[in-house]
Amino acid sequence: MTTFEYDVAIVGAGTAGCYAGATIADAGYDVVIVDRKDAEEAGHIACGDALKGADTFPEAIPKSEIESSFTNTDVDHGQFEIPQEDVSLDIPIPGELAVIDRWEYGRQLIDAAEDAGTEFHYDTVVQDVLQDDDGRVYGFSAIKKGDPRTYEAEIVLDGAGALSILQDKADFEDATFDTNVQYSQFSSAYREVIEVDEPVEWDDALVFKPTKRSAGYLWYFPRTPTEINVGLGFQMNEEPMKLVDDLREDISRRPELKGATVKDKLGAALPTRRPYDSATAPGYMAIGDAAAHVNPISGGGIAGAAYAGQYAGEAAIGAIEDGDVSEANLWEYNERVMDHYGGRYAALDVYNIFSTACDLDELLGLLAAMPAEKLSDALYSGSAEVGLPLKLRVLVKSFGHWKTLKELFDTKQLADRLLEHYETYPSSPEGLDAWQETRDEIMDDIYAQTGAEPKY
Repeated sequence: MTTFEYDVAIVGAGTAGCYAGATIADAGYDVVIVDRKDAEEAGHIACGDALKGADTFPEAIPKSEIESSFTNTDVDHGQFEIPQEDVSLDIPIPGELAVIDRWEYGRQLIDAAEDAGTEFHYDTVVQDVLQDDDGRVYGFSAIKKGDPRTYEAEIVLDGAGALSILQDKADFEDATFDTNVQYSQFSSAYREVIEVDEPVEWDDALVFKPTKRSAGYLWYFPRTPTEINVGLGFQMNEEPMKLVDDLREDISRRPELKGATVKDKLGAALPTRRPYDSATAPGYMAIGDAAAHVNPISGGGIAGAAYAGQYAGEAAIGAIEDGDVSEANLWEYNERVMDHYGGRYAALDVYNIFSTACDLDELLGLLAAMPAEKLSDALYSGSAEVGLPLKLRVLVKSFGHWKTLKELFDTKQLADRLLEHYETYPSSPEGLDAWQETRDEIMDDIYAQTGAEPKY
């Protein structure tokens, strides 16, 4: 068996792993990223290909390093189709937006991390974690083309994606690491990249549409006027969908996509839940999808993963320099995630919970009556101010949906209350239990208000 030793070992060559690797390598530390795919397939990940706010991504891999993967920078709004109401809503999307070639983007991330000094080991499948008697994770075992190997490190970063095997293997009994994770908090998704002969009319929009069978949505994201990323997903606690068949059926109903050629196809699971309460354990941090750093409404996870990678990389550097890789010394990572976007994503998840207890047609009818700019605010900030003039305007437009409207406004108040509580996230592991107790009381009120089954 071959043993490798590094300052930091990272599992997964996705966005979070590459940003973490570049951050750590740039500081002069030895870091390796292992990935189960081969060198050609690495970076090929199922994704909607929509990238928001790349101009504000961490400087460890600046925009200039990934910009050539941007295939459509003319997208400036979302188009939410509601066939039941014969309505299509144009929803403003704040900030810079681009549709990308995800494979090319993945390759550029890897190249940038490698240029910074990160080492990559491909075709390497992780089998188990290595932990000492005190519970500190100090590495993992893996296999590469039949060759067993061991990786030992001061710190392990888990960027292995949704439902990470490392979390199945590690013992977190004496850590704060969030183990309240179950399949019902994830979505199953499938996407294709298709090519059509004639440009689509909506090449400046991200097109969304609710699915018919389960809680979920279809998307049509134009990489170019003739190359479209199309896909769909559903929450795993709902009735399963026939993803490939249902996508093909919807594509067949769109005349502008007639005769489309499939260029690529891929499936994946993604977290549509709140971020982990704690993504740290002694010697260990989870990053990106592996810690549910994903907008639970849209499924967008690239930006969250990039920042999680940077924050974890900087926490790892500080811990190594201190000679202390305890959970308490890594805790700042959790704080930075919660302060930046974790609270907002947790508040957005409240609307996911609300939707599970609503009649879908009733909810879609209400959404068709809502002002698009307020839907945009809620989608990206987790909240939206609703003054008296707006309330009166919505009341007039939403006649026939007033009961659901009241329930939505009541739920919004609870989402705002939850968001405020996340602003008090504790500054050390010792404060987590008390913070969780208050948060869970708010969640109990949310379940009582919405009538939804508890999600956590």
